[in-house]
Amino acid sequence: MNAHGDAGPLADFVRGMTALVDHGADEATILRDGRALLASLIAQEDWLPDALMQPDPDGYRIHRLHVDPAGRFSVSAMVWGPGQGTPIHDHTVWGMVGVLKGRERCEEFSPLLEPGGPLVQGHVHELAPGDIDLVSPTIGDIHRVSNALEDGVSVSIHVYGGDIGAIERSRFDDTGRATPFVSPYASCLLPSRAA
Repeated sequence: MNAHGDAGPLADFVRGMTALVDHGADEATILRDGRALLASLIAQEDWLPDALMQPDPDGYRIHRLHVDPAGRFSVSAMVWGPGQGTPIHDHTVWGMVGVLKGRERCEEFSPLLEPGGPLVQGHVHELAPGDIDLVSPTIGDIHRVSNALEDGVSVSIHVYGGDIGAIERSRFDDTGRATPFVSPYASCLLPSRAA
């Protein structure tokens, strides 16, 4: 509960996403309607505790905000210090990334044209506060993300079709060689259920 006595924007978002998955929405509907819910959540940043917006000098942080009890989706906050970024990686599930604060650079890659062959870099773009990117194996799932600010912190809210802190995914080197990995959470400072 916040100072106004309501559950707050995160709880509202979780309720909306839960309703979508409860009704058996397909991926296209989840991404369309979920995007509108995420846009409302990232319209202001005062709901996210300051402790979850602090960078780590050793690398980006992923904070678990909510994991659906049935494992159908998760919500996390990613915090990027200057110069920090991910390796090229995939997700294996649908996802939405909304920038809450700062700017992020996204480099998209095409899937392997042949097993063991190099990835092909595609569109490169920057996301400002309020912008949302979508990913999934059906619409494009491989990218590299970094903080576009040289002297500031960027924070984004990530929503995935599963518990992203437990899903085995792949990271890719410059030759396209895949290595399995799991993204551990830096913290679980909020309860696993926001509502």
